[in-house]
Amino acid sequence: MNSFIISRTDAIGDVVLTLPVAGVLRQLYPSSRILFLGRAYTKEIISACEHIDGFLNWDELRQLPAREIVNALKATGADTIIHVFPEPKIARLAWLAGIRKRVGTNHRLYNLFYCNVRVPLSRKRSPYHESQLNLQLLVPLGAKPLYTLEEIAGYYGLTRLKPLPEPIAALLAPDRFNLILHPKSRGNGREWGLENFRQLIGLLPQGKYKLFLTGNAAEGQLLAPLVREFPFLTDLTGRLTLDELLSFISAADGLVASGTGPLHLAAALGIHALGIFPPIRPIHPGRWAPVGPRAKFFVAEKNCEACRKSGDCSCIREVQPQELVGYLEHVRQGK
Repeated sequence: MNSFIISRTDAIGDVVLTLPVAGVLRQLYPSSRILFLGRAYTKEIISACEHIDGFLNWDELRQLPAREIVNALKATGADTIIHVFPEPKIARLAWLAGIRKRVGTNHRLYNLFYCNVRVPLSRKRSPYHESQLNLQLLVPLGAKPLYTLEEIAGYYGLTRLKPLPEPIAALLAPDRFNLILHPKSRGNGREWGLENFRQLIGLLPQGKYKLFLTGNAAEGQLLAPLVREFPFLTDLTGRLTLDELLSFISAADGLVASGTGPLHLAAALGIHALGIFPPIRPIHPGRWAPVGPRAKFFVAEKNCEACRKSGDCSCIREVQPQELVGYLEHVRQGK
């Protein structure tokens, strides 16, 4: 029986777009054992994936002496590790653990020493989506050279969702379009701005939409002006665990956000995921758009190079709220 470790030790959105790697491996090797090496705060997402058999907590492992980490990797019995996220320390430890196949890109110098299956892959200037690039690492293991985004949408496997607690489930309105607004990005991306979200809220008829705000507790403080101005908003910031957020997104009808983890979760869970992006490479939608059967992105068609060195981006704020309202009304009426 083959045994794989998928290594992706970064953020939630990146992990979501890596789940199809597990789905394709499961298709190629149905009786295999698939483990995921990730950060502690992504565990609930990884555990919700039906294609993954176990979670390795990198936040715990990296606190151990190198010899103990090597022994822990050996104890998994894995014969293949796929370095989706480049991490020199993990590459070296996998080599020391004697994992037979160690897959990485040929664009990292250290992989010449630590990986014996090297894939010619450069993400920075690639025309492909992040999820497509992830799957190219599986080509030496029998995968196709290129999967369409429509194909990839069928490989997430987020089926192990926990039931929503009744008080949270009761907040959803059966007679309205339940729309989640996730304005902030934990500082990890360009944001559409509170003024645009304020306009969007004002344009959506209360009788047709039930609106929810999500985010962590610190973001909730930044969003307090919206809650004061629109008391009909249901403020869930800081109130949901990641398990609960997953299940709540799945039960809702749509979500609006910039290129954040919840946007990719919404796309993977099959609801209407509306993403707002800057037109600047490499964080443009060509690389990071939500991938799902009901995913949609909005971007201003312009040159955004002037914003490249800034943490802010005026270009993303040029996407008009009216454009989203038009699309939302279209999908609401087809609900």
